[in-house]
Amino acid sequence: MKKEKKSDIIFEHEIYIRNLLAKNLKMFRSDRRMSQMELASIAGVSTNYINEIENGKKSPSVETIAKLVIALSIEPFRFFTPEIMIRTDKADMLKTELSNLNNAVAELNEKMDNYYNDVSETGPEDNK
Repeated sequence: MKKEKKSDIIFEHEIYIRNLLAKNLKMFRSDRRMSQMELASIAGVSTNYINEIENGKKSPSVETIAKLVIALSIEPFRFFTPEIMIRTDKADMLKTELSNLNNAVAELNEKMDNYYNDVSETGPEDNK
């Protein structure tokens, strides 16, 4: 078995990183219902360049990554996070938001119950 060269390993990592960034860029853009043209306009790059990045044909510079991060309002590490972790984060965030909403509804229901109990005990004309 031929020993793998260091440059081959680096090349494999480059491909992995480029593909991960491409996939995440497209996912974040799609999640925000942005077209490639809209993202390009906000980030100050060409639509064709966005397309080439999303298709893994081009690797953006650090400066371009910074522009894309700002345009998409995400943390930079998100571009290099495997999708399963991003989806898990989103699911956890939605669970937290749902829990907060349920707590708010429960609090509102309690306030309404207290109000109706007060009205029924004192009579509607006493609460005017």
